[in-house]
Amino acid sequence: MKVLVTGTSQGIGKAIAKLFLEENHTVIGIDRQNASIADDNYTHYKCDIRDYDKLPELTGVNILINNAGTQNEQDIDINLKALIHITEKYGVQEDIHSILNIGSASAHTGAEFPEYCASKAGILAYTKNVALRVAPFNATCNSLDPGGVITPLNDCVINDEKLWAQIMNETPLKRWATAEEIAQWAYFLTVTNKFCTGQSILVDGGESINYNFVWKE
Repeated sequence: MKVLVTGTSQGIGKAIAKLFLEENHTVIGIDRQNASIADDNYTHYKCDIRDYDKLPELTGVNILINNAGTQNEQDIDINLKALIHITEKYGVQEDIHSILNIGSASAHTGAEFPEYCASKAGILAYTKNVALRVAPFNATCNSLDPGGVITPLNDCVINDEKLWAQIMNETPLKRWATAEEIAQWAYFLTVTNKFCTGQSILVDGGESINYNFVWKE
C-alpha cells in the first residue's frame, strides 16, 4: 500500500516509516528536516506541514499517519490545524484504507503545556469526525495516544536523573515506550485492524490510571 507519514526524520515517525518499509509498503515522508531514511521504496519531501501551498501533490494514498507534531511551539497551528489540512488533502478520498492520528495521553489528562493539551484534545474530536466521513470508503480513522516515549524530543527529562526518578514514580510499568513499540501499534491500527474506528487508543504504561492519594495514617 501507499503510506504517507508526516514527521519522519526522527522518533516515532521514523520508526513507523521504517516498519512499513520492512513490511514492503511504499512510504512517503513529509518533514521539515532532511531525510534520515535511505530506501528505494521511500520518498521524502522536505516541507513544513504548515506551508499548505508547498505540500506535494499526491494521489492514491492508502494509509495516512499524522505523526508530525511539536511541544510548546505553536502547538495548535502544527499539531491540530496542519493535521486537519493534511487529512483533508490526502486522507478523505476513495483510495483511503485507514487514517491514524498520533495524539497524546495529555489529551486525556491535561497534564502538560496548555496549548499542547488543547491541540491534542482537538485531535480526539476530529478523529471521530473523520471516522464518520471515511466510513463510506470502508476505511477506519483512529488516534493513537502515547504517554512517555523514548525520543530525542524528550531528552531533556530522560537525561535529568532527578526528574526521571519523579516521572518513573508516576508510571506503573516503570519505563517509557520505545518508538518501535509505538510503531507496532500504528501498524496494527492501520493494517491489521479493519473494524475499530473513531477511537482513541491510550498507550501510556498505566500513567493515566495512577494517582497519589495522601491521607493521615
